[in-house]
Amino acid sequence: MIFVDGAPFTLQSSSSNKGADVLYALMECPYLVDATNLFKGTPEIRVTVSEESGVERPTMSKWVYVFQKEYATVDPALVDFVGTDEATTCVGIAIRNRKNGITSVAHMDFPDIIQIALSQMLSLVVDPTADAELDVHLVGGFEDVLLKENNNITRKGDRKKMEGYSLPLCNKIIGSLWTRPEKFHLQTLCILQHNTRRDSEGNSYPIFNGFAVKTSDGSVFPASFDSTSRCPDEIVRRIRLSSSYEDPSWEGRLLETYETQTDQFRIEPCRWTPWKQHMALSLQRLSDSEILQSCSTSPSVEGPDFVENARRQWAYLVEHPDWRETFPKKKPRIFRRAANGKWERSN
Repeated sequence: MIFVDGAPFTLQSSSSNKGADVLYALMECPYLVDATNLFKGTPEIRVTVSEESGVERPTMSKWVYVFQKEYATVDPALVDFVGTDEATTCVGIAIRNRKNGITSVAHMDFPDIIQIALSQMLSLVVDPTADAELDVHLVGGFEDVLLKENNNITRKGDRKKMEGYSLPLCNKIIGSLWTRPEKFHLQTLCILQHNTRRDSEGNSYPIFNGFAVKTSDGSVFPASFDSTSRCPDEIVRRIRLSSSYEDPSWEGRLLETYETQTDQFRIEPCRWTPWKQHMALSLQRLSDSEILQSCSTSPSVEGPDFVENARRQWAYLVEHPDWRETFPKKKPRIFRRAANGKWERSN
């Protein structure tokens, strides 16, 4: 159930695709347009733990970072802020319990995971014995295909081709929130046309690729992270993401990495085969432009470090062809928070 400005959001529609009607109506809702414009007017914070001059440092020392297809539920008593970035056609979602401040952030990449993903996020956010009021923020996804063009598509095959990636994902998220029994108070809807800018030739780009939530009060602000703050275990978690698509046990689910009660990361073992190393060797030979075309759903709008991050993953796979080198005795990699707020491996 979706609430807007404290009241249930209602829509009279006879359409067979009521979920899409809800999405479009919400995109035009004055309250949400104003709230999203306020978000867009907030300066973007660059989160880093480097000592470089001229670079903003986080004002809060205890953070949790979420990669694509991951989620993390954090306790405000233990974590100052939680966030994600690198979203182009993906969507970041934050759900916060108004009563206790427990906050879950996920980086959604495909519509097929949404139903189970929301249940994963809500498992620690919602107390089954209480009627929770939940604030929800959506940031990411953009008009990778013009919405007005979809209205003129009639054939099913053409319609699928013209939908792009962002629209079906946003449609599924909103439709799932709409039909679930929990009370979701939609606060930020910086998606699709609200998260799109265009150049002089009409090419579209996302305005924001990430955000962070301040857990103490629930405020949300645009944010970007760098390699020093996309941690811990950046490369292994990126490889785990790609490996998860070949692992049936993770099909249709978000990846679990962070433990809420203990405030630690637990990276469960993931396997990669010799074929993975072979692919890494082949991909390393590609040019930067070929990597973008081959490995991205939105090659023209990826961040400046997309190719570098991909090459670092492949270099790791070439150097460590046996996954058991990374996970000795098939045990997880555990990271605990040090006194200075940074992550340290404990095993």
